[in-house]
Amino acid sequence: MRTLAVIPARLGATRLPRKPLRLLAGLPLVVRVWERVTETGLAERCVVATDSDEVAQAVRRHGGEVVMTSPDHPSGTDRVAEVAARPEFAGFDAVLNVQGDEPFIGMDAVRGAVEMVTGRGFPLGTAAAMAGLDVLMDPNVVKVVAADDGRAMYFSRAAIPYLRDRADAPLLRDRIWRHVGVYAYARDALARWVALPPHPFERIERLEQLRPLAAGLAMGVACIADAGLSGIDTEDDLVRANADWTNFNTGPN
Repeated sequence: MRTLAVIPARLGATRLPRKPLRLLAGLPLVVRVWERVTETGLAERCVVATDSDEVAQAVRRHGGEVVMTSPDHPSGTDRVAEVAARPEFAGFDAVLNVQGDEPFIGMDAVRGAVEMVTGRGFPLGTAAAMAGLDVLMDPNVVKVVAADDGRAMYFSRAAIPYLRDRADAPLLRDRIWRHVGVYAYARDALARWVALPPHPFERIERLEQLRPLAAGLAMGVACIADAGLSGIDTEDDLVRANADWTNFNTGPN
């Protein structure tokens, strides 16, 4: 199966204004993500999807490919779907979505999400990393529970699975999984996802991946050992990312 990688990037972030263009080790953040995804070799083609001329110019200046998209998309998935639907990308069977603020995305997460679609035959794929009790109780971290065959059962900001009886605490070991925000889609599954109306679960949790799950689309979850460093959402995150960049590029990743 031929895979297309799409990196959605917009300038509208409020916590870190002009995020795609902020510098990480001297290059715009979105360029660093494009480099990272390209390095994986998992996709025959990698493009940045944006509605900003400034973002487009920055990416092209550093050798990247850009597709201009509508400014009205409510999510990155919608922006990716617009790209995948274009005639020039009709020959790709699978689509990989890596957010434009994930320069530290782990190779295992990307490879695992794609494998769920291209190897395991799931319509949708994503990844999750093993986590501890601190993550379980943190509403800012999205958790996932998967069935024995790898199919996602539910995503939530709440503590899932919930420990009802302390005597069962040992059962939690190896069963707390932190969602890693990378997605892979079979072409028809992506088109179906964005054609669905927003679901109440999606609105309640503010998690777009609950829309296809509620509609019966199976999403395979690649379980990996380490999520790597998190994405960049704030000024403090950007400072941390610049401090970590040298070690990240010289150490195992």
